[in-house]
Amino acid sequence: MTKPLRVGLIGYGFMGRTHSNAYSQVNHFFDVPYQPQLKVICGLEKHVAEAFAKRWGYESVETDWRRVIERDDIDLVDICVPNNVHAEIAMAAAKAGKAVFCEKPLALNTAQAEQMAAAVEEAKVPNMVSFNYRRVPAVTLAKKLLDEGRLGRVFHYRSQFLQDWTISADVPQGGMATWRLDAKAAGSGVTGDLLAHCIDTAVWLNGGIRDVCAMTETFIKERKNVETGKVEPVNIDDACAFMCHFANGSLGLFESTRYARGHKALYTLELNGQKASLRWDLHDLHRLQYFDHADDSLVRGWRSVHISDSDMPYMGAWWVPGLQIGYEHTFIHQLADFLDGMGKGQPASPTFRDAVETQRVCDAILASAKSGQWVDVA
Repeated sequence: MTKPLRVGLIGYGFMGRTHSNAYSQVNHFFDVPYQPQLKVICGLEKHVAEAFAKRWGYESVETDWRRVIERDDIDLVDICVPNNVHAEIAMAAAKAGKAVFCEKPLALNTAQAEQMAAAVEEAKVPNMVSFNYRRVPAVTLAKKLLDEGRLGRVFHYRSQFLQDWTISADVPQGGMATWRLDAKAAGSGVTGDLLAHCIDTAVWLNGGIRDVCAMTETFIKERKNVETGKVEPVNIDDACAFMCHFANGSLGLFESTRYARGHKALYTLELNGQKASLRWDLHDLHRLQYFDHADDSLVRGWRSVHISDSDMPYMGAWWVPGLQIGYEHTFIHQLADFLDGMGKGQPASPTFRDAVETQRVCDAILASAKSGQWVDVA
């Protein structure tokens, strides 16, 4: 029998929708010990929050996140707001004894992330960070193949995350729509927004990153600020590329930009090992490309594995073999794992503590780009 889990969601933007969909769907497909109840949606504009509540079935509306945390009828606080307010909300929620689910990146910097991790650990509350690409079945299968030793020693890891939505100088910074271009709200640009995903997946698949050498670029130096109406300096990175050494001795090569015309969300990763290689592309997310050198030379080559059979990660909960799933399902998967972990009293990764590691790498990247030197990941 499932127990109710009363949810307070803070933020009604894009991520608020993905999380709300997950709460609505998880019990339809996964046997988890909790049934989410959508108690309250919180946002700055009451009329927008009311429309969101009506669409998704939230019972009430708040415009101050503090009132959400103060409520006795909330068990889980879900944070889907700009990065600069993650820490204050998460630590207050933990102090109030609420479970905490937080969008990525966890914090503005490593010091803040450490404080957040310490807060949830001291309060002993369930916590998780939404690095959803771990829960793409093809990526989870890649993890299984790596853990089984099928690639042997890994030599190379490479990853890209390319977009093109900020090329125009007319795109503003700040405000509810374009806060990701404002350093005060976002902390960094593509490093914290896009590369954080690549880094989290890489560390999960291939282990820790030892050191980095990076370069960043801000192509448009000034943009109009939505909130002040003034043209102000842009202090986030539009593009970033970095090399790294992993702790296992493999080499890493990463690139991210919002200036790759023709790419809306090209996220790719590839690992090359002694025995085999694998690669994955978000644009074809239900397939894993796999090369096994042990194959007979007459048929040796890259194979395209269609991730749909019931014995593949998460797929037993969905449709018949041959039918695929999409982006929104990754949020359902991570919620199912989070709720299952809560029921068992076990953490579901990535926890806040796990996300600190990604933050350390992001900070080292920015430090390296500023100094022009190799920087150790502290």
